[in-house]
Amino acid sequence: MIRRVSTTSCLSATAFRSFTKWSFNSSQFHGESLDSSVSPLLIPGVHVFHCPDVVGIVAKLSDCIAAKGGNILGYDVFVPENKNVFYSRSEFIFDPVKWPRSQMDKDFQTIAQKFSALSSVVRVPSLDPKYKIALLLSKQDHCLVEMLHKWQDGKLPVDITCVISNHERAPNTHIMRFLQRHGISYHYLPTTDQNKIEEEIFELVKDTDFLVLARYMQLLSGNFLKGYGKDVINIHHGLLPSFKGRNPVKQAFDAGVKLIGATTHFVTEELDSGPIIEQMVERVSHRDNLRSFVQKSEDLEKKCLMKAIKSYCELRVLPYGTQKTVVF
Repeated sequence: MIRRVSTTSCLSATAFRSFTKWSFNSSQFHGESLDSSVSPLLIPGVHVFHCPDVVGIVAKLSDCIAAKGGNILGYDVFVPENKNVFYSRSEFIFDPVKWPRSQMDKDFQTIAQKFSALSSVVRVPSLDPKYKIALLLSKQDHCLVEMLHKWQDGKLPVDITCVISNHERAPNTHIMRFLQRHGISYHYLPTTDQNKIEEEIFELVKDTDFLVLARYMQLLSGNFLKGYGKDVINIHHGLLPSFKGRNPVKQAFDAGVKLIGATTHFVTEELDSGPIIEQMVERVSHRDNLRSFVQKSEDLEKKCLMKAIKSYCELRVLPYGTQKTVVF
């Protein structure tokens, strides 16, 4: 039974062009997000589907879940105007005894083949492993601190494998003591204009599921991105495009801007031009001094990055063309 359906319907005309650089395949995604306390017997799952638009997709997916005794709690659909492409995300509960996890994969894969799906991904938070991620940062550590605290509180559904920085930190700092206490390794890899230490970075992150640039002020080359082959998420200090160069916050302050922003996006070879996942804004005024201005900007960056990562882990982010995203 479908309790909630949110749809946007329109014409279908042109063929879909998928992200060639993204790692959205018909495979299992990791993480935790849904509430598993709905029932002691039923556990939650989430499924996202991306295929050419034809009649009968919603019915087939719904029948698949219902036939196994599952119950759909939420269903979102998006069909772009004048594009022959279909996106959906469903949240459901099911009995793992009646519908084993391995069988669930097979059932959704059968539907994926029927509709020539570009992506069919299912995740069961209580059964699947969490994402493994690595964090990269430079001197500023406000985003790192926020992520570590959210992770400690169980609000960030990932396993942090390591922290990498091109700035050295003293061993008696709060961050270093936190990492040591929780068994998270810290790697200081100094970079130069001639040597970005990408081979060393790759060896540390090659087994992760995705990377987070938590204010990492170095460019990752196209060769690194191709070799890594998975998603890299970056937090940017403003609404793209924005003030460029050194000390962008002070540039904005000196310019007397009235709105400040933050953008979380996927990293591509072109600087700060990857598909946007999340953006946030906040008003500032002539009453703000530089300290309050910087504090508001950093708070916005932390919130924007956390929301984007949460959306990614909950399978709310899907590729839309080559420059956009669908975020359910």
